[in-house]
Amino acid sequence: MNISAAAKASGVNARLIRHYEGIGIVPKAARSLSGYRVYSDSDIHILKFVKHARGLGFSMKEIKKLVGLWRNRSRASSDVKKLALFHVTQLEQKIAELDSVAKALRQLAESCRGDSRPDCPILDELAR
Repeated sequence: MNISAAAKASGVNARLIRHYEGIGIVPKAARSLSGYRVYSDSDIHILKFVKHARGLGFSMKEIKKLVGLWRNRSRASSDVKKLALFHVTQLEQKIAELDSVAKALRQLAESCRGDSRPDCPILDELAR
């Protein structure tokens, strides 16, 4: 199938498919006699895998490793688990950081009168 059909079947737009090929996330597509990309069912499966991994927040570097592990039938599951748990740790750190930011903004909002007067601790804090 051509790139438009592959995009529709995988849910990954054509621009991203080209990008993923260019950075080695997915293998280069076969080419027709006229030079157009041709995708197999296996290629579509890989693209769906990548899309799902992106949805889980994995970085492109991590996805490249995951695709390699997925395609390597002699892989150790411990390698996959290690990568997944590292990602969980990163997500938990990001959650903690965002929670801290939300608490700080909530405190600033609570200290703002929110009336017609011009003084506002939120703006004062941002100006520091």
